[in-house]
Amino acid sequence: MGDTTRETSQGSYVQAVLEGGPPSIPQSLRMQTVTPLDEKIKIPHYGGYEHFERIGGLDEMSMAQQVIFRWTTRTEIAE
Repeated sequence: MGDTTRETSQGSYVQAVLEGGPPSIPQSLRMQTVTPLDEKIKIPHYGGYEHFERIGGLDEMSMAQQVIFRWTTRTEIAE
């Protein structure tokens, strides 16, 4: 059962691991479920958003156990 790709009524999903960013991001948020085509993830964190971008391409992902997204920047929530 080590396959990280899942099929649902909306299509297939993979497990994403978020690397980098503020150490205050909880471990529980560092694992996300995304589609195989997602390139970016944005999570709310302390009044702003932490942005992560996938490293590696689809070919590399097909054999990987997890898809890695690396932190790129933080933006503030617009009011």
